[in-house]
Amino acid sequence: MTSFQSTLGDEAGIAEELAENQQAISIAEFFEKNKHMLGFDSGARGLVTAVKEAVDNALDAAEESGILPDIYVEIEEAGDYYRLIVEDNGPGITKESLPKVFGKLLYGSRFHAREQSRGQQGIGISAAVLYSQLTSGKPAKITSRTQGSSEAEYFELIVDTDSNEPEISVAETTSWDRPHGTRIELEMEANMRARQQLHDYIKHTAVVNPHARLELREPQEHFKFERATDQLPEETEEIRPHPHGVELGTVMKMLTSTDSQTVSGFLQEEFTRVGKKTADSIIDEFRDRHYGREMRWRPPTEHEDVDLEAAVSEATANKGADATAAFADVIAERVDETDRIAHHELLAVVDSAADEVEAEHGTTFGDTVRENAVEAVWLALIDARSEADAAGETADEPVESRLVADCYELADEATSTRKDDEVIRAFADRLAAKFDDELEGGEGEDGNVRHRLTRKRLRAHVDRAADLTEEYDDVSFGDTARENITEAVWDVMATVPDDPPLVRELAGDRDAASDLVDGMRATDIMAPPTRCLSPISEELISAGLEKEFDADFYASATRDAEVHGGDPFIVEAGIAYGGDLESEGSVNVMRFANRVPLVYQRGACATTDVVKSIGWRNYGLDQPGGSGLPKGPAVIMIHVASTNVPFTSESKDAVANVPEIEDEIELAIREAARELKSYLNKRRSMQQRRKKQNVLGTILPEMAEKVAEVTGRDEPDIGDAIARIMNNVLVERSVKENGDGQAVSVTVENNSNTNESLEITDIVSDEPTSLPDDATVVEMDGEWFVKWEPEVSSDDEATLEYEVADGAECSLDVKGVESEKLTVKQ
Repeated sequence: MTSFQSTLGDEAGIAEELAENQQAISIAEFFEKNKHMLGFDSGARGLVTAVKEAVDNALDAAEESGILPDIYVEIEEAGDYYRLIVEDNGPGITKESLPKVFGKLLYGSRFHAREQSRGQQGIGISAAVLYSQLTSGKPAKITSRTQGSSEAEYFELIVDTDSNEPEISVAETTSWDRPHGTRIELEMEANMRARQQLHDYIKHTAVVNPHARLELREPQEHFKFERATDQLPEETEEIRPHPHGVELGTVMKMLTSTDSQTVSGFLQEEFTRVGKKTADSIIDEFRDRHYGREMRWRPPTEHEDVDLEAAVSEATANKGADATAAFADVIAERVDETDRIAHHELLAVVDSAADEVEAEHGTTFGDTVRENAVEAVWLALIDARSEADAAGETADEPVESRLVADCYELADEATSTRKDDEVIRAFADRLAAKFDDELEGGEGEDGNVRHRLTRKRLRAHVDRAADLTEEYDDVSFGDTARENITEAVWDVMATVPDDPPLVRELAGDRDAASDLVDGMRATDIMAPPTRCLSPISEELISAGLEKEFDADFYASATRDAEVHGGDPFIVEAGIAYGGDLESEGSVNVMRFANRVPLVYQRGACATTDVVKSIGWRNYGLDQPGGSGLPKGPAVIMIHVASTNVPFTSESKDAVANVPEIEDEIELAIREAARELKSYLNKRRSMQQRRKKQNVLGTILPEMAEKVAEVTGRDEPDIGDAIARIMNNVLVERSVKENGDGQAVSVTVENNSNTNESLEITDIVSDEPTSLPDDATVVEMDGEWFVKWEPEVSSDDEATLEYEVADGAECSLDVKGVESEKLTVKQ
């Protein structure tokens, strides 16, 4: 039976008919049918996503204008729908821009800017408007006032999905009590089933944006998050891409659009952290890949039958005996001074010798003479004997090629001592033969006389020589030995001085552009500048955690900038532990990207994967099975700041599994976790110390009582004994009568094995006198606070003395030493 497909070609006009049905669609129309890709896949999640997009825009706008953000979010029931209102105190939006900002997808100012921001694509808030109109049929209502304007602009609009343009139904001016800012009101089909995610988003936003004041009012609850600092994030600056991580297609596109003519200029103009020196290093790496390196052979030794002077003299004609001899002598001497020499280095030696002899003898050495001299010396160095010389060798007197001896030396140094000397010599003979083969074919008619090879071709020669050695000598030549020999030979080869192609030539040559990209990646280049990023900082991470979580311990870590895909990024981590944190179940993992909380798709996020992969038992947290999320009273927060965060989808709910970013996430978490481990170890030590101290506190009085009973003497004073046994710091106050007043003495006795710095405050009910210079006194509400900050060495003591009126009351407060290591007597 003939299939339908097999008869399609029999009917005329099918292709034309199919072509007529092809048509372009707007981005708005695409997302109209695929709103789940933007995080609007349900009423519950859609509401959270709309809040997130509006708040992110408000934070970005305020920070870019140097304004401390005040953001108000209100959610209220409106019949069958929910009404979302978000107000901010940002700079406002101009009348001309406002409709496109809210009514056109992919409209924004940050997509092409290589600097950190919460939003980049220009999709978020306009997608919220689109979701609102799709579910409720009502337009978005937007009010905005720019600073200095007497009135605000008011618009009601929707997104025309056919054209991806705003469709405005109302445009007028109105009064508004805010001096500047923006307000958006959306009605949408939604529900509050994601109430916890909504609360988490607002709370977590407050944690990583301690400079912002946030308020959320919803049908059941009302939250206010005051700012913890008046310090705005550092202002970011746009930067150029970094050479590490840029992809081949991107570089080829940059090559076609640059104004630079040379590769050096292109590198310095189009990339960050590339100056003249770095550009030269990249070009050298490019030369190695594109042109290859030239083999550098050793000059002849005294016992070798190689006469370079004679070779030059024979190749030099009609220049006079003295000038020719001087020319040959200088060349031979300069070559002999080198450890190894490549063909282009020999060219420089001959040119220098010719110029020197010309100046001394007045004889001109033209290009032909110089080329003949180079050829003669080089052929002697690589032992390229003529056919007549080779035929003159007898079987009884074989002459080993100079190349064999050189290859043997390199191979012998690069391989283990377990390989037999005869095997290495046989390998060297075969490798030298591959260099000889280069003379017969390669770059030009005369073959590859310069012995110029890419690393790939060099490795092929080594592999072939090794394969033949394995076959004929019955030995093993593994990958490690092959790679070691390749590396040894490559290291002695020299980078060629050939000029790189012009930019216009590179732009149309994919292979050459690929060599340039590889060269950039291989060059050691300074890390990208961080001025394009705005990390939270260790100090503010801890401040944010302390503001929102009542814990016993806080730690934070901020890594140095790294690069992915040409975009710099910084990873930060923070840990809170103990206190009022929930002790049952898994720890609370808080994920952030560019200061934005990620509240959905936790299981699909690289951050979660890294947290699960860490062995938390090593850091003092319970982790059943040794993998997965740890358990206990802890919060682990991770922040990825980048000019281009690689999200898994347009909804920006999860960070993609990029190895470079995953590595930095792990290092940041481990850095903070080490502090947690130290804290927990110290806490356990202090608990054991406290337990021991309590036991001593029970036993010693009983022992003192028994001693007194047995000896018949007074019960010994054991007041200081516990401090000395436990190696505690003892702070003791004594008061003696002193005429009409009292002499007060505060003594610090350091029984520990470390130096201690204490902050001692003695609160006195009467004004103290005769204070020493290292103590200060402050009067407050009828009490005097005597402050003393002694530094006491191990096994040493310090004393504070002053006087007060008779009957004065005193109370000691000591800080700077853990309570378990402190004994206070007063």
